[in-house]
Amino acid sequence: MSATTFLYRPVNQQELDLIAASDWRAFPPRLPEQPIFYPVLNEEYAVQISRDWNVPYYGVGHVVRFAVDSDYLAQFAVQNVGDAQHNELWVPAEQLAEFNTHIVGPIEVTATFRRS
Repeated sequence: MSATTFLYRPVNQQELDLIAASDWRAFPPRLPEQPIFYPVLNEEYAVQISRDWNVPYYGVGHVVRFAVDSDYLAQFAVQNVGDAQHNELWVPAEQLAEFNTHIVGPIEVTATFRRS
């Protein structure tokens, strides 16, 4: 069995419902205006996005955690988009279906934030 890497993703309720519909095994296809899928490398950054962006915009934000085959992930360079903790992988939208096949185990919710 190969090594896995845990990644995190901030999601809104609609995206979480689609993940649940996949039996917690896959992320839904990106929308036409979303050319990349960007899982993040640490939970703190995912929490920040979910709490500070998703909650004001959608009223609720969730953080999910999932494991991916580490050898497969090696093809994606880490992208830093701000502070030292703001590290993401940029997966082209057209590669998301293949990416999903490299998820090991279920996608799980680690945090939920709601508008007060």
